[in-house]
Formats: sequence, structure tokens, C-alpha cells
Amino acid sequence: MPYKLSPSALSLMEDCPRCFWLHYNKDKKRPDTIFPSLPSGMDAILKKHFDKFMEKGELPPELRENEECDGYKLFDDKDLLSVWRNNFKGVCYEDNHGNILHGAIDNILINKKNKKLIVLDYKTRGFPLKEDTHEHYQNQLNIYNFLLRQNSYDTEDFSYLLFYYPREVTQEGHVMFETRLIKMKTSPKDGEKLWKDALKLLNGECPKRHEKEPCEWCKLIESEDGE
Repeated sequence: MPYKLSPSALSLMEDCPRCFWLHYNKDKKRPDTIFPSLPSGMDAILKKHFDKFMEKGELPPELRENEECDGYKLFDDKDLLSVWRNNFKGVCYEDNHGNILHGAIDNILINKKNKKLIVLDYKTRGFPLKEDTHEHYQNQLNIYNFLLRQNSYDTEDFSYLLFYYPREVTQEGHVMFETRLIKMKTSPKDGEKLWKDALKLLNGECPKRHEKEPCEWCKLIESEDGE
């Protein structure tokens, strides 16, 4: 049967192949966890913030003051960007077997010289970055670039993560955020491989539970089934 997958779904596969297989083939899903509302609220505010500058044909100060962004402009097709940002639509690709891969992006930059697209993803954190923080988003960026290229868009071989984290509270009670822009080399081929590996796994037998580092959710499902 065809599958509809997203970057978050592929993250589940990397976390636990067995839980991933059970989720899509047996409808045995991990219990929902409480998702903090602050990142979601920040995401909505940031998109409005960037759109105001896009409508003026400018970059926001977070990017404009960074030499890394010289020669870039914000993607200005508002209708298309609205689709690409939609969690249920996003940038979408369907293969010959009806399998669908889709991902909702935050924003897109355009290189004025060669017109290539550059994925820009916002991240909100409570604390400054660690040395490897950005590495956790490699697969996500690879997938976004793969999807854009499958939709006939040329992309650069890199993307950007824009991190926001609180710095201080002013005497007036305003929370001030620090920003940090991280450039990430991306590989659409690696994004495609991850997707194909996921489809191969889903069309095979249920993976065995790891004994050395057992997944607590797998154990819970087994106990419910009386295994």
C-alpha cells in the first residue's frame, strides 16, 4: 500500500524502526506527548515578521546585518509560500507507486545571481546552541531540498537554520532574543535515500526490538498485546 511520509515520520524511523513500522502498518502509535505552545507561537510570529519585510522587498535585520546573506532576497510568491508552509500540504512529491513525501517549510531565500532557492528554517530554543545542535536537523534540510528539486526548482547545495533563544528581560518586561544563523551543507540525494530506506522498511517484515537499547514504547505495545 502507498504511504504518506514527512520529515517527522522519518525521524521516528531513525529513533526506532520498529515503532515506525508499527505506526504505519498496524496503526499502533506512540502516545501523544504535550507539545509546548511557545515554539508554535514563535513560529507564527516569525513568519508574519518575515512576510512584512518580504512585502517591502527587504531582508529582516537578523539577515540584513549578516554578511552571509548579501545578494539574497526573500521568496515573494505569497500564495505558493502559503501552500509550502501548510503542515497538511507543504512541498509535496508523489512517486510512481503513489507514495507521498511532503514537508512544511518556514521560508525560502533566493540567490539574486543564479535564482537558486535556499531553504531557511526557524528554530526556537530556551538556551544557547551546543556544538552539535544544528546537526540534529540535517535530514530535515536534506528532505526539503530533495522535495524542491523534485518539483523542478533549482536549490543551492546548502540551507540555513536561524536560531532564536532568550537573552534577557528588559526593565520594561520585554524579552530580548539572541539570533544565530547556521549554514548547513545539504544533500538531496541523502534525503531521497532516507525516504527510499523508509519505504523499503515499511514494505518488509516488522523489525525486531533492540535488546541492547530497548525502546520503552515497543515494550509498552508488547505488554498491551500480551506478547
